[in-house]
Amino acid sequence: MSAKLKLAIAQLNPTVGALNENTDRAFQVMQDMEATGTDLLVFPEMYITGYPAQDLLLERHFVNKNLKMVERLAKSSGEMLTLIGAIHFDGQDTYNSVAVLQHGKIVTWVNKSLLPTYDVFDEWRYFKPGRDNQPVSVKFRSGVELRLGIHVCEDLWDEYIDYKICDILGDAGADLFINLSASPFVTNKYIERSRLIINKIKKYHKPYIYVNLVGGQDQLVFDGMSMIADQNGDWVHVCPQFEEQVYSLELPLDTPIAKPIELPTISKEQQIFDGLVLGVRDYFHKTGHSKAVLGLSGGIDSAVTAVIAVEALGAENVLGVAMPSKYSSDHSVSDAETLAENIGIEYLNVPIGRVFEGFQDTYTESLGKALEGLPEENLQARIRGNILMSLSNRDGSLLLTTGNKTEIALGYCTLYGDMSGGLAVISDIGKRMVYALAEHYNSIQGKDSIPRNTITKKPSAELRENQVDPFDYEVVAPLVNAIIEKHSDIDTLLSKGWERELIEEILHKVRINEYKRQQMPPGIRVTSKAFGIGRRMPIVNHYRQKP
Repeated sequence: MSAKLKLAIAQLNPTVGALNENTDRAFQVMQDMEATGTDLLVFPEMYITGYPAQDLLLERHFVNKNLKMVERLAKSSGEMLTLIGAIHFDGQDTYNSVAVLQHGKIVTWVNKSLLPTYDVFDEWRYFKPGRDNQPVSVKFRSGVELRLGIHVCEDLWDEYIDYKICDILGDAGADLFINLSASPFVTNKYIERSRLIINKIKKYHKPYIYVNLVGGQDQLVFDGMSMIADQNGDWVHVCPQFEEQVYSLELPLDTPIAKPIELPTISKEQQIFDGLVLGVRDYFHKTGHSKAVLGLSGGIDSAVTAVIAVEALGAENVLGVAMPSKYSSDHSVSDAETLAENIGIEYLNVPIGRVFEGFQDTYTESLGKALEGLPEENLQARIRGNILMSLSNRDGSLLLTTGNKTEIALGYCTLYGDMSGGLAVISDIGKRMVYALAEHYNSIQGKDSIPRNTITKKPSAELRENQVDPFDYEVVAPLVNAIIEKHSDIDTLLSKGWERELIEEILHKVRINEYKRQQMPPGIRVTSKAFGIGRRMPIVNHYRQKP
């Protein structure tokens, strides 16, 4: 008869700094699983502190409080073995670690070895890498004895480096691989993780347990998608994307699973939409906000932002505000009103004409003439930003910024105007994906909740007569993505078919508008390179690519 392990994985959503609350939740899960006779319970990476804790990790009292939480959980542990992510301080160095708990004590600590420093990660700033990787020998209540190949997040991503943690553990005789992760969401990242896991299994023919964090934290979203595979690389269980789940099962240790499952196929649009919804919901919940306000222009960006807000917060907690000027078309106002009716949100119409004329009268008196051209256009955007911020201040709601990644990259946005706000919801999705999300939302609703005219009309800021956006987004949006997300140089872009003049124009716009992006609200990251903590470009920048 094959040996089996009664296993539970806790794909949970901690809050950074909420040490007591995170620990209370872990304590309850431990008690519940202990009562069911579970052999092994696995939590995600840095569950106690939340991830990323950033410079909280430089505060000694924070690290010490984290250790007290681990000790509390250790004292409550029984026959069940618990693995939980926490910070280990050995009196000299600080580690990103796994605490192994059983029989009322900390059995051992396992330290993360590969510390990422790319994109949003900066772990060398806080931690020392572990270099004593060996399987942990344990005995479970069932009598089964195993050598656990415990490792942490980046330790799995070792394909292109010489120090291969899983190989070290596998060669040392690990019977079961276990990875505790806090791996942020990027579209289809779960597929890449699954590939890496299967490669480890193919080499060592041992089961693999992968437990990932879920939830939103500032600019990051964690997608969960925890996975368990048997010794043949067949999937035993895959947790849902963007949802908490505590899941129990019996894992065969030396025979294949009887009924393997398939890795789910999730469309790119579904992943991004659900990720943004979770990012908004958690940002509001974890910062203590409940209500949102946003400007409704009748355009595609504000419409998609509005439906994401409704899905995250509920229609009763979202206020949409139309602010027409003399340049606003009738259909913009009617499209905004129709959207508000379709999705059930409160709607206000606040014309800005009198305020605008008051500003222009003041400029005429002071300067001899009213503002013209770009200053006149930006004035309208800033009036709207002030109105929205006033409504935000009125009831403590959070203003959602509606700019998309393409426009933000090109500087086609106004500081202290349409860039005002507390959260830039769609700042990491390009203009073409905005349209795709609109179609996706209407499809899952089974009706045109976002008005068809909003999707089909030419995009326009409507800040002057007969204005339309000065870009062909079908051409420019993928070019921006290639520059920002893939770091493509001019020769590569030319080989992809873009014209040199356009490439140089877009590179110039991206470079000179860095000062705007460094003043924008935090955005929710869903691509491999977002504006924010993972992209650090100088504002003063004289570098030019030469032909």
